[in-house]
Amino acid sequence: METKKGKILIVDDNQDVLFALNLLLEPYVNHVKVTTQPERIEHFMNTYQPDVILLDMNFKRDAISGQEGLFWLKKIKEFDPDAVVLFITAYADTEKAVHAIKAGAVDFIPKPWEKEKLLATLSAALELRESRREVHQLKKQVEVLSGVEDTSFDMLGESEVMQEVFSMIEKLQHTDANILILGENGTGKDLVARALYYHSPRRDKGFVTIDLGSIPEQLFESELFGYEKGAFTDARRDKPGRMEAASGGTLFLDEIGNLSLQMQAKLLTAIEKKEICRLGSTKIIPIDVRMICATNVDLHAKVEEGAFRQDLLYRVNTIEIHIPPLRERGNDILLLADHFLRKYARKYKKEITGLTRDARTKLLKYGWPGNVRELQHALERAVILADSSLLKADNFMLQAVSGAKKGGYEELNLNLLEKEAIERALRRAGGNVSRAAELLGITRFTLYRKLEKLGL
Repeated sequence: METKKGKILIVDDNQDVLFALNLLLEPYVNHVKVTTQPERIEHFMNTYQPDVILLDMNFKRDAISGQEGLFWLKKIKEFDPDAVVLFITAYADTEKAVHAIKAGAVDFIPKPWEKEKLLATLSAALELRESRREVHQLKKQVEVLSGVEDTSFDMLGESEVMQEVFSMIEKLQHTDANILILGENGTGKDLVARALYYHSPRRDKGFVTIDLGSIPEQLFESELFGYEKGAFTDARRDKPGRMEAASGGTLFLDEIGNLSLQMQAKLLTAIEKKEICRLGSTKIIPIDVRMICATNVDLHAKVEEGAFRQDLLYRVNTIEIHIPPLRERGNDILLLADHFLRKYARKYKKEITGLTRDARTKLLKYGWPGNVRELQHALERAVILADSSLLKADNFMLQAVSGAKKGGYEELNLNLLEKEAIERALRRAGGNVSRAAELLGITRFTLYRKLEKLGL
């Protein structure tokens, strides 16, 4: 054992043995705890969480058969099936060894022991514990992730505002900082979160998502922190929460603005202490999570209203990324439309080669309140219903929106709406351009450019 590592629990009825092992192991492991009372094993497993347990096989009531040791081994395995146990015994023989290994022990440490052999056995046991922990963590991540449906759409863009987003993602690729993504529904906040993950130091670890906008208030806590069997009526088995499953990797909390103040407090505590406790349990579980959060609401305004904790906002928005709405992305609309056309033409085996000029004009003039998601659905629907090689304006049944009528369908006067939105933001920000830009979800540079363009 070259470096100190691991937490060891030694259970033996002989004080001299405990003293000698403690003295021997102290230079090689991080922590050692000892006890002469096997009845306290569960307490130590709950509070101390040892990596390896050295367990006496023969206590005073039964000094030869090893039955007491096997009894406590069974108890340990019931509490934690992945526990790594080494038996300590002066009466080791082949029959007992086979029985103990079948019961779940890893190896024996004979009395008296040889120092180098003991340290080698312990080192192997610590490696096994770490391996079991990683496998168990992976299984939990797979279990949680298997219930997450990927409904993402493609993130493309040549507009200046999207190039700013891509540039920010590139700048953040070597950081572990918590990120807050702001933008309207359908703008692709989840895709930005995944891009941040894939370009981060944690890309080889788990990416766990939870949509707080689709989970009932009463289920928030169990989804975030998990629960133990019997914690409530329908808790028929232990279930890890999303924060536990994401440990070592990245947790994406979508629509964090939906969290109640009570849950905000619990989330803040978990982030600050880097530990959680499942519902129905007192066992503390350490976590190491990189947070990426997203919302379509103005969290700064919610802080002012008392509906969102300022200290939590500070924790989750080390860096803010603003995703522009589709209506501000110019010809990206056509870039994405062409992309989705090719995608759904392949999917539905349609010989569709492009869009007519009228169709392109209609798509550019529409306001896209549902953003990229609405555009994607519009192209899929148009491809399904099309009966020619080109998509026409009539193939797009866009929802009616307020604004002047032109060409038989309704459109938004984008310049007027944009001017009105900027004026409202400036009034709300008291003339502060930086704050107004934050409210609008654009950069200060972009806002200055728009002010100049609109003559404000």
